[in-house]
This record gives sequence, C-alpha cells and structure tokens, in this order.
Amino acid sequence: MVQNINIAIDGPSGAGKSTVAKICAEKLGFIYVDTGALYRTVGVCALNKGIDTKDKNKIIDILPDVKIDIKYIDGVQHVFTDGDDVSEEIRQPEASMAASDVGAISEVRQYLLSVQRNIAKENNIVMDGRDIGTTILPNAQYKFFLTASPEVRADRRYKEQKEKGIDEDYDTLLEEIKQRDYQDTHRKISPLKQADDAILINSDNMTIEEVVNFICSKVKV
Repeated sequence: MVQNINIAIDGPSGAGKSTVAKICAEKLGFIYVDTGALYRTVGVCALNKGIDTKDKNKIIDILPDVKIDIKYIDGVQHVFTDGDDVSEEIRQPEASMAASDVGAISEVRQYLLSVQRNIAKENNIVMDGRDIGTTILPNAQYKFFLTASPEVRADRRYKEQKEKGIDEDYDTLLEEIKQRDYQDTHRKISPLKQADDAILINSDNMTIEEVVNFICSKVKV
C-alpha cells in the first residue's frame, strides 16, 4: 500500500499559512485541510449559543452537539455545522479569538484530532495550523514553520481589510496579533512551536509566490 503524502505547515496567526497551503495543494494536486476552520467552527457554535468561549466547562458540554462536516466544493473546503455552511462566518475577527480560546481546551483538541488524522490518512494533503507537525501529524513527511514579524502581519491584514472596504486601526490589529501569539504560545495543550524537524520560513521579505515555490521545491511527488 502506497503511503499518502502529508505536508504540515505551522505558524502564528496572520503568517499566510492558509493562503500558501491552498496554493501549494493546488499546484501539487493535493487536498488542502484548513484545521483552523474546525476550531473556528467550535468557537462560532459557542458564540451562537451565547456561551463565553473562555468557559471551559460549558464548551465541553456542547461538544456532543457540535456536528462538523467538511465538504470539498470545486476543490475548496467548506465547513458545515448542523447543515449550515459557516465558511464565511468563521472568518470574522471574533471567530479568530474564539478559536484561540477553545483551542486551549484539551477536550476540544481531542474531539477534532480524529477528524484531522482520518483525512490525512486517506488523502495526499497539505494541512496548516499551529500544532500540525508537533501533535496532529508528527509523522508528516514534510514540515514547515511559516512566520513573519507581528508588524508585517498586522500591515498585511490592514491592507487586506482596506481592499475589502473595511477600515480597521493598524495599532488595534497589531495588538490583537500580539495577544493571539501570546495565547497560542503559552497555552498548556499543544502550544504553537516549531517542530524539531520543520523547515523555518520567515516571509517578511518574501512574496506568497516565493514561499509557495520554496515549499513545493522541497516536496518529492
């Protein structure tokens, strides 16, 4: 039996992991798995029920009722919960912080672990997140840690929002990114960190295309 190829891309919020992972998957003919979307979905489910995402016990209580279904429509991952497509809703700023909160709960991570590993076992995949190479897919054949300075990430986010007609304050975005970094690197369960065998990529002075080409050049299909 031929073993499927797994590529893990980890890194902090706003480093461009999802964009890079999607393009890499398309170029290589692999399936892209956005694990952050799963945590965002749990967070959004909690918010929609009026639950404080920092309330561990209440989050654990609703897990049995959180039904997540992943479907690939025209090669793009869509996330459904209770039959509703929440792919757009989970991209809102409040969903990002909610994902960070629920991601610190071990029961949530355990709940989503089997979902992620099953997808990776059955397909050639590119998976991005914060603990893919260290926890979710420790045996992935290719591991990368994509990062950039908080200032560069905040600037990129600011420009992205401005292009969408959304006027956000740069300093506020920078503070949110720094707060998210602190939460992700200091949580007790699967904190954000570079796997020992991962290749570090600092994209401060790199374009998306350059990052994609670098990663794809390392992968032997």
